[in-house]
Amino acid sequence: MNSPKPELPEINKEDRTPLVDVLLEMLAWQQKQIDELAQEILKLKGETTKPKIKPSTMDKEGAPGSDDSSSKRKKGPRRSKKGNLKIDETQIIQPDEIPEGSRFKGYQDRVIQDITFQTHNIRYRLAEYITPEGLTILGQLPEDIQGGSFGKSLIAFILYQYHHQHVTQPLLLEQIRDLGVDISSGKLSYILTEDLDDFHAEKDELLKTGLSVSKYIHTDDTGARHKGQNGYCTHIGNDFFAWFSSTESKSRINFLNCLSQGKTTLYTLNTGAIEYMAQNKLSVVILATLENISVCINTAPDWCEWLDQQGIVKPRHRKIVTEGALMGGLLDQGISSDFSIISDDAGQFNVFDHALCWIHAERVINRLIPLNDSHTKAVDDARD
Repeated sequence: MNSPKPELPEINKEDRTPLVDVLLEMLAWQQKQIDELAQEILKLKGETTKPKIKPSTMDKEGAPGSDDSSSKRKKGPRRSKKGNLKIDETQIIQPDEIPEGSRFKGYQDRVIQDITFQTHNIRYRLAEYITPEGLTILGQLPEDIQGGSFGKSLIAFILYQYHHQHVTQPLLLEQIRDLGVDISSGKLSYILTEDLDDFHAEKDELLKTGLSVSKYIHTDDTGARHKGQNGYCTHIGNDFFAWFSSTESKSRINFLNCLSQGKTTLYTLNTGAIEYMAQNKLSVVILATLENISVCINTAPDWCEWLDQQGIVKPRHRKIVTEGALMGGLLDQGISSDFSIISDDAGQFNVFDHALCWIHAERVINRLIPLNDSHTKAVDDARD
């Protein structure tokens, strides 16, 4: 199969009989069929096929000034690509020699984009005074650098390089030291791993705000290691925001807990909770008991204790009641009952108004094997 394709020897004009010409045409046609079938086989195997490169049309176009070229649409004035750039510095450059009597006409602007990397060390001199009563008063550092030796711009640069650009810690340490920053590897590690409560609070506030202004979300989860242990990463977002969380399971309870991030998790028995339990075929006896109970609990341990007190011990019953109570808590927190959850049809996301994601549906369509040109066109149209 991998042997080179043989080439036909050159045939003299004297030997080109009508029969030879017909056979040559037939060989060319057969070779074309073989090549097309080989490409079809590669396509069915999912391997790379030979690209279809269209022939150049440059030679077919008319010469400049011809009727063909004059019929082309004329280009409009070029729009400046640098008109919205922020100008940090302006330098005026005079000609080397200006003849006497020359008249100043104006300037031709040339905008040059550049970037500077340099340290910016600030010495804060905290003024110290002694009051008439003998007390000492001292000037205070700005709040954003209280108790630290590095400014917020440097810390932001370190976090951006590590988390967004995926620069490893050893390379990042070498980089900022080359810029002239005096920092130890231990301090760099501390900046990357500790004192991140403000960022976590901001992340939770992002989800809270995103859910409050959205009518739908996309969600998915995938396996991911966290703190040296196997776990999962859950994503919630849409066109306005993206939120991620490291979790220990792919359960529906976990997903409902994720939706509560940024607010206190509530286990609430209300109409929405009871309706969810009924839809999931909770025992009629337990359902009748819960319909007459009003409860709102804030923590998982207290909720488990309450389930024990009610005699709800079977794992399936506890699961359905817990999911329903979390649904009730989310409804109390302001999430609408017709809120849309768009996912890959995984069972843990089948809550509220569940819809399927076209991106995941396209993956299934892509696995279809078309048998003819009509099938190929149908698959391409569906994917587009």
